[in-house]
Amino acid sequence: MVVNFKVFKKVSPNNMITLYMNKREFVDSITVVEPVDGIIVLDEEYVRQNRKIYVQLICNFRYGREDDEMIGLRFQKELTLVSQQVHPQQKKDIQLTKMQERLLKKLGSNAFPFVMELPPSSPASVVLQQKANDETQPCGVQYFVKVFTGDSDCDRSHRRSTINLGIRKVQYAPNKQGIQPCTVVRKDFLLSPGELELEVTLDKQLYHHTEKIAVNICVRNNSNKVVKKIKTMVQQGVDVVLFQNGQFRNTIAFVETSEGCPLNPGSSLQKVMYLVPTLVANCDRAGIAVEGDVKRKETSLASTTLIASQDTRDAFGIIVSYAVKVKLFLGALGGELCAELPFILMHPKPSRKAQEAAEAEAEA
Repeated sequence: MVVNFKVFKKVSPNNMITLYMNKREFVDSITVVEPVDGIIVLDEEYVRQNRKIYVQLICNFRYGREDDEMIGLRFQKELTLVSQQVHPQQKKDIQLTKMQERLLKKLGSNAFPFVMELPPSSPASVVLQQKANDETQPCGVQYFVKVFTGDSDCDRSHRRSTINLGIRKVQYAPNKQGIQPCTVVRKDFLLSPGELELEVTLDKQLYHHTEKIAVNICVRNNSNKVVKKIKTMVQQGVDVVLFQNGQFRNTIAFVETSEGCPLNPGSSLQKVMYLVPTLVANCDRAGIAVEGDVKRKETSLASTTLIASQDTRDAFGIIVSYAVKVKLFLGALGGELCAELPFILMHPKPSRKAQEAAEAEAEA
């Protein structure tokens, strides 16, 4: 049986250090994250000089526009999550992967393995979309594997002897569906008998990207008001945890209809409205949360952020959520009636072939 390995390779500008990794996406299963592993190959001169080589896992969190930065003020935090010395080798037992074992045999004695653990509470890779002509660094969370030489892991690295390779921390959809979302809201009116009732139900809780969302709406008008229009929206919620008031929402898909309206007093209406939230329909809008790898030409909306509890939210993260909102318009005097249902929007866990195709695209 022949086993094929796809390997990513990056060389430092001075050609003295080479980094090999077999993947750049690491899955967060809420309680545990896949380890970040690879091989570092050194030039014979570095080995002979016994140069100290360090590998670090860096989380880069930008929370403000680069154009707004002034002298001494930066809206960016670079956090070193893990730091290891790979040469001279420290006495440490490492459980090698098959890829590492094969590369060590092929690359010789100047090859050194490493394994680093991402903290489970660390934020997912998410960036906020910029305008089309904006070339500055986007706000969001990005991860890098950094390899450099120095006297200690706190030394300032030099560009010619440093490697930075971008990676992503991702979450995939759980295997099981949750409870079917359903809500009922009612509104009564001052000096007016009866009430208006709105029932909203989704066909399921978990949706995959580009999947059609069916919103089941039931309106019972037991008031003396008239429903003139119905609007259904998908809203993306973005919570920048660092700021107390860092929450905002974007409407990324909507449908508006007057079919079945006006809905007069004593009448009822049942309706199904369909929505498909996609990045294609929002590609020119700034502030939309998208997947963390901005170098890919074909990215998508950011997936829902799954966390074990609110207490585990990392202060340097961005929490993404989604909700369907249905709004009934009753005219200038009647006001509005709104119902909201949260749901989960994520990618399914890809097959082995799909992962290889995605990695090949990223490599290109």
